[in-house]
Amino acid sequence: MRIAISAIGKLKDAEERAIVERYAKRLTGAGKSLGLGPLDIREYPESRAAEVVERKRDEAARLLKDIGPSDIAIVLEPTGKSLTSEAFAAFIRDARDGGAKACVFLIGGPDGHGGAVLSAAALKLSLGALTLPHGLARVVLAEQLYRAATILSGHPYHRA
Repeated sequence: MRIAISAIGKLKDAEERAIVERYAKRLTGAGKSLGLGPLDIREYPESRAAEVVERKRDEAARLLKDIGPSDIAIVLEPTGKSLTSEAFAAFIRDARDGGAKACVFLIGGPDGHGGAVLSAAALKLSLGALTLPHGLARVVLAEQLYRAATILSGHPYHRA
């Protein structure tokens, strides 16, 4: 099952980008025997529309283009469900075993997600109660995806 992160906004910080790329590479290696990966990262520019509602609608339309009919959309949302690393790994495993072609993680712009994205979500996922900059959220998500692969493979990286 392919895994993708589709995000509004480009990572400008070289250090954040390097960390995301490191975990993407690790996931690709660890996930191969599990039928997971590679991790595909797509970035879209923020909308330039004048109104918040229009910006969210425009960004949602771009993010939803990445979702195929047999894909699962996981939306990063501050009010979403918080999962343990083990529960997150189980969600990924169940999506794979349920026949999903891809799990696509959607990260919205500064104004949040449009209604169309929220409606398409199989899971609204929170990375925690703290507000994270979008770049740091991508780092945390990429690390948790790698961690999920190690949990599923029984690798000692995850020690709970």
